[in-house]
Amino acid sequence: MKAIAAFAALPATDEQSLQDITLPDPVATGHDILVEVHAVSVNPVDTKVRRGLPAEAQAEPRVLGWDASGIVRAVGPEVTLFRPGDRVWYAGAINRPGSNSQLQLVDERIVGRMPNKLGFAEAAALPLTAITAWELLFDRLGLQFGGHQGEKLLVVGAAGGVGSILVQLARQLTGITVIGTASRPETREWARIFGAHHVIDHGTPLDTALTGAGLGEVDYAISLTHTDKHFNALVNAIKPQGKLALIDDPEPIDVRLLKRKSISLHWELMFTRSLFNTPDLQAQHRLLNEVAQLVEDGRIRTTLAQNMGPINAANLRRAHAFIESGAASGKVVLEGFGD
Repeated sequence: MKAIAAFAALPATDEQSLQDITLPDPVATGHDILVEVHAVSVNPVDTKVRRGLPAEAQAEPRVLGWDASGIVRAVGPEVTLFRPGDRVWYAGAINRPGSNSQLQLVDERIVGRMPNKLGFAEAAALPLTAITAWELLFDRLGLQFGGHQGEKLLVVGAAGGVGSILVQLARQLTGITVIGTASRPETREWARIFGAHHVIDHGTPLDTALTGAGLGEVDYAISLTHTDKHFNALVNAIKPQGKLALIDDPEPIDVRLLKRKSISLHWELMFTRSLFNTPDLQAQHRLLNEVAQLVEDGRIRTTLAQNMGPINAANLRRAHAFIESGAASGKVVLEGFGD
């Protein structure tokens, strides 16, 4: 099968950073399904893993990619949720070969049915970010479906991949007021399009921006980017006994600042369930199916912003460089492996 792999920590602009290779076709066993990959999206985790490889080239290829849509081609003997021919979407597991390959093995329990109304490219934009957003809202912060009228949620980085779907889920599934942050006019408009009630500029200290907009303190805050830069202002912006969640890898932050207000801190990594094979692993299958239904009901829309063409090393290098530039809104997708 065709695949694209990294062998060493090289800049995305280096032609050796991601290479076209050929690998043996994998075989499904246990709870695994074998998926013929039709489209993938590129996330910051792809670039972080590439940059985190050893400086010296390794003998074993590292196939990246943690967002895919495709068709089930074979199933392991313990599979009960899918059968060959099913259209699926998923983010996969970070400790297994990724989706930048024609065929991929993935545990059925972290796979969902792909929405019928979406094409493969549109679908590939959503799984990783939808899982992350869902777990942030409902598993980490403990929001309740249909609740939180009169309460406020601040989303730092609302125009990014996770932010774009998180704003939609919060609007559709709760009664909370969503305040997004973005730094450029076009990204602020993007956050509004996807449902933020209010959008403030995170180029200004967040507590100052909230006060200036007449919004005051918030009950919940989710920091998706530059948490260390915004941390002090976030502490000031959150109400006593509020909750703060984050997903990035900030420079050291002084969590003692949370004590006076009894603010709780929650960290989200959507790979935790698959990394540790937790008893609730299948929760990701269920939530992806819930999101698929929301898409089919017209309540959630794809966050696809740019299709960079076929899945090959040259296009993936281009996508990695674009993600690393910090200029992306929504998701970057590649589709098909060509001839």
